[in-house]
Amino acid sequence: MSHRLGFLSVGFAYLTVMALSAAPSPLYPIYQRADGFSTFTITLVYAAFAIGVLISLFLAGHLSDWHGRRRLLVPAVALAAVSSAIFLIWPQLPALFAARFINGLATGVVTATATVWLAELHLDPRRAQLTASSINIGGLGLGPLVAGFLAQWVGHPLRVPYAILLGLLLVALVLIAVTPETRERPNPRPAYRPQRASVPAAARGAYFGAAGAAFLAFAVLGMFSALAGTLLAGTLGHSSRALAGGMIAIVFGSGVAFTLATTNWEPRRHLGAGMVSVLLGLALVVLAAWAPSLTLFIVGGALVGAGAGAMFKGSLGTVIAVAEPDSRAEAVAGLFLAGYIGLSIPVIALGVALQELSAKVALLGFATLAAAGIVAASRPLLGRARPARLAFDRA
Repeated sequence: MSHRLGFLSVGFAYLTVMALSAAPSPLYPIYQRADGFSTFTITLVYAAFAIGVLISLFLAGHLSDWHGRRRLLVPAVALAAVSSAIFLIWPQLPALFAARFINGLATGVVTATATVWLAELHLDPRRAQLTASSINIGGLGLGPLVAGFLAQWVGHPLRVPYAILLGLLLVALVLIAVTPETRERPNPRPAYRPQRASVPAAARGAYFGAAGAAFLAFAVLGMFSALAGTLLAGTLGHSSRALAGGMIAIVFGSGVAFTLATTNWEPRRHLGAGMVSVLLGLALVVLAAWAPSLTLFIVGGALVGAGAGAMFKGSLGTVIAVAEPDSRAEAVAGLFLAGYIGLSIPVIALGVALQELSAKVALLGFATLAAAGIVAASRPLLGRARPARLAFDRA
């Protein structure tokens, strides 16, 4: 297979795995009705996914630097197919925990490995970074969109989405199995160790600033994944599964659209514009919840998604620019580790808060904390992005 077709194959596999990782979001109310469990149980199911991702990134996200990209991505996509099969054949609560945990293990390896493999298969690093960030965020929106629409209008809503995704994952396995390898095993191979960030000393400020941006971006995206359905049904009076999936797709799709429209922006500009957009969007979403307005909710969600996408694009561009080629997957895995900590711990805390607070109050508290974090981090993040610009230009 040529590098061009390999690039498309890895991108397809990456998109499918990310879609699977978010597909259950609009389906949780159906699981609840079937098994009779509480909203807090959904938080525990989400925690199982988050734990799987964090374990995967910490223990294996960097291993493609030592063993090759294909040797890591093929078993990771196969593991995602296993989780999809569990969803398909056993739509009860115990399987939900198992499938989400296995899905998390697969997602951690795929995000780090596929991102770097895309960069090595494409001659233009800017386009490769744009593709990787768009796939990561776009897949998180595509999964709920497809699952929500199927749940609304097709029979067997807890089986059909996973059957489709399982078929796509099997196709992806075949494609990446014949994609050109871009990273050969070093000889001798290093002794195994868990993940650690490995960047030049002069670039550590830029790297940790990028990790902070990824944490904040994923935290606000995770908030929407967790609360969109609850706010639409309980606060705004719209119970449609298709609308819930579509709302999540709008948030993540806005992030993709914004990054596609700003291809030539430098990382620092992405970070600055993203922070402003997220702050405006959070204000509109809170206002929409307290003075119920579906229009404001959609507009605010789109702004939050666009801003989070820009922040993630800026952070990913910074990390790829400052990382050494021999440890690029390790550096990217560290970035995703920070991002998925943001996607998991705040969302789990939000689920716990919902046991005592209304969705409106929980949203207000989360938005206040997120806005304070962005304001506090804006100066060091934007300042630290300057050396990354020079490294990016050299690359």
